[in-house]
Amino acid sequence: MNSWRPSAELAVLRQRAQLLAELRDFFAARDVMEVETPVLYGAGATDPQLASFSAEYHGPGAPSGRTLYLQTSPEFTMKRLLAAGSGPIYQISKAFRNGEAGRRHNPEFTMLEWYRPGWDHHALMDEVEALIRQILVAPAAARVSYGDLCLRYLGIDPHGAELTELRDAAAARGITAPVGLGDDRDGWLDFLWSHGVEPRLGGDGRPVFVIDYPASLAMLARLRPGSPAVAERFELYLHGVELANGFHELADGGEQRRRFEQDNARRRGAGLPAMPFDEHLLAALMHGLPDCGGVALGVDRLLMLRIGAQDIGEVLAFPWDRC
Repeated sequence: MNSWRPSAELAVLRQRAQLLAELRDFFAARDVMEVETPVLYGAGATDPQLASFSAEYHGPGAPSGRTLYLQTSPEFTMKRLLAAGSGPIYQISKAFRNGEAGRRHNPEFTMLEWYRPGWDHHALMDEVEALIRQILVAPAAARVSYGDLCLRYLGIDPHGAELTELRDAAAARGITAPVGLGDDRDGWLDFLWSHGVEPRLGGDGRPVFVIDYPASLAMLARLRPGSPAVAERFELYLHGVELANGFHELADGGEQRRRFEQDNARRRGAGLPAMPFDEHLLAALMHGLPDCGGVALGVDRLLMLRIGAQDIGEVLAFPWDRC
């Protein structure tokens, strides 16, 4: 029985160490400070697409126990640092998402996240592209709107399509929707995107930034007024792999609370438990988050692309099924 051995070759683990060193050199050269924040936190993810791991703490300060969550991203704590005046910061940390395992997913993975005060998402895309081209020696990236891609590959306008149109688009392409989507329009958009669009992006080796997401998919991004209103958000794809998700960050505490409430309403509608809000984050936003851009990038996937790996287990010492 060899399950005690690492799933990645030792040569790959050396390449992983080299990649981490290169990432740190990249930010050191740009005077971006490395930080560390807790992975065990008092609030989980409200996003209905994410499932948080939870743990129960018993001890001093919580004699009756307190539920804590393994972070799905270091975003909230890093924004608290930004509100406290940290300036530009980055972090290479572990993140955890329950139920996510497969060829490109492990429930525990490594995330690179960074924030640039004074930058919007367009300026941040330039820096993400510089990093990707340095690490992967890739060509210049394309920038294409979410709406244009949905029209091209799904035949729908994601900003205005009715729920029936989304269902018809899935049926016309033989895409079987999972049980439970119901009338969740955003859930249908996510489903159609992941099955009908995402696999086609960056297949020619040219990175693709997807921009101008529908307002309902803004997550933690600002909205750009207009008709239709769109999220100041981007995602980066290469060879059908989502590498990064970035935003011109929302700084309005009241709007953020409203979005948390909307998330929990969607969770309840899908039969999922509501999640506690991060009141520390909301207080930080009310204090004042500087105008900034922020992005999260999957380090394991970046290494997979760099060495041509087909399975995430090829770049991890011990994936979840060897723990």
